[in-house]
Amino acid sequence: MRVITGSARGRRLNELKGYDTRPTTDKVKEGIFSAIQFEVEGRTALDLFAGSGQLGIEALSRGAKEAYFIDSAAVSIKAVRENLKSTGLEANARVVNMPFSAFLKSTRAVFDIAILDPPYNYKIIQKALPHLVEKMSENGVIICEHEKECVLPHDIGRFEIVKVLRHSRTSVTIYRPKQTDDEDSGKEPEA
Repeated sequence: MRVITGSARGRRLNELKGYDTRPTTDKVKEGIFSAIQFEVEGRTALDLFAGSGQLGIEALSRGAKEAYFIDSAAVSIKAVRENLKSTGLEANARVVNMPFSAFLKSTRAVFDIAILDPPYNYKIIQKALPHLVEKMSENGVIICEHEKECVLPHDIGRFEIVKVLRHSRTSVTIYRPKQTDDEDSGKEPEA
């Protein structure tokens, strides 16, 4: 597991071992960041189920202004801190050891990019999305990595699915704010 590009390009990251962890492959990570390549620099990112922190670290390496790493497991938080230190990206990181629901209820932060990659088969994404949309910026993007059998809602608050990337056993669902008919047509809204 390594950082693909940016200031920490090529740096190896520590992986977590266990049944609930499944590192994002380089191919899937490249697909995620290709979809948002011009939206990362200077933005605030959220790695909601951080695990080893590789997705948030990739965002920081690519120029994100700051990244929040949230995980309820102490072993994950330790791995995130070690990986941030080894990549030299800890200055712009906020690492929080807390359940996702408590974090989303308590934070005042607003996110431009949110990446959700929780343990598979627990329907955690479906529980997190309604609380997350309230914390997203006006033009934010929500990226969900999940098992391909998982069905996510098409609409969640002001967000809708705009793209699904499929890789062998994994899918990545991308949500963006809904476009109005006026935005789609390029016309000015009527007064």
